[in-house]
Amino acid sequence: MDWFAPLAAVDFAALSLPRAIPIGPVELRFYSLAYIVGILLAWWWVLRLLRAPQPPAPPATKEHIDALVTWATLGVILGGRLAYVIFYDPVRFAANPVDIVKIWEGGMAFHGGMIGVGLAILLYCRSQGLSWLRVTDFIACAAPIGLGLGRLANFVNGELWGRPTGADWGVVFPGAGPEPRHPSQLYQAFLEGLVLFILMNLLFRSPTLRARPGFLMGAFLVLYGAFRFVVEWFREPDAQLGVLATGLTMGQTLCLPMLIGGAWLMATAEGRRTRGLAAAPAAG
Repeated sequence: MDWFAPLAAVDFAALSLPRAIPIGPVELRFYSLAYIVGILLAWWWVLRLLRAPQPPAPPATKEHIDALVTWATLGVILGGRLAYVIFYDPVRFAANPVDIVKIWEGGMAFHGGMIGVGLAILLYCRSQGLSWLRVTDFIACAAPIGLGLGRLANFVNGELWGRPTGADWGVVFPGAGPEPRHPSQLYQAFLEGLVLFILMNLLFRSPTLRARPGFLMGAFLVLYGAFRFVVEWFREPDAQLGVLATGLTMGQTLCLPMLIGGAWLMATAEGRRTRGLAAAPAAG
C-alpha cells in the first residue's frame, strides 16, 4: 500500500492555511506569531534548564535570563535582517534602502540572526561578568524551538519552497509553477526543530559535557550546519542568487563556517573545563 498516495501533488491553496490571526482591528501574522511564541518558549526552556541538577553551577540567574531575552530578541531581528540584505538581496536594497526596515514584508537570514544573538549575549555577559560560552551552551539547547516554529511559519506562508519532485508528498505552491515541489520547510522544521532539540537536550543531560564551556554551542553549530547543508539540496535556491559558482547555494556556503567553528569549539572544550564554572553572580 502506498501510504503517501493521498498526499500526491497536494495543492497548497486547497489547504487554506491562515496566514494571519485577526485580533480586533489588527492582524497578527503567523510568521510574527512564530517569533513571539518561539522566544517565549525558549525563555521558559532555558529557565527550566537552569534548575537542572548541576554541577557545574548554573552560568546565570533567572534575573539574568529575563534581561537577556530583550537583548537576544533585538539581536536576532537586527542580525537576521542585515544578513539577508547583505548576502541574499543586496542589489534590491541598494536601490531601495528604505525597504531595509520593512521586516514585516519578510526577508530574514538565520545565519545573521545567530550572529546577532551571539553578539547580543556577548555584550550582556561582559556587562554582568558572566561566562559567554556557558550561557550560549544553555541558549543552544532552546534555540531549536524557535527554528522549528519559524520553518512551520514558512510553510504556512507558502514561501521558501523546495525543488521540483516526483515524490508522492510533493506540494504545488502558488507562485512556484504547476509542478509539485519538496515541502522543504517541513524537512527543516523536523531536522532543525524537533531532531535538533532532542539531540541538544540529550547532550545537555551529561554533566561532563556541561562542564566543558562551548561544547554544547559547538554541537549546535555542527548539527544545524549539517542538517541545513543537506536540506539545501531539496530547497529551491533563492531566485536572485541561484546556485553559486561553487555549485553550492548561499545557505550551504554560510553553513561551512558554522561547521568549522562548531567542530573547533567541541575539540577545544576540554581545555576550558577549569574556567567559568563558578556560580553566576547575583543580578544587580
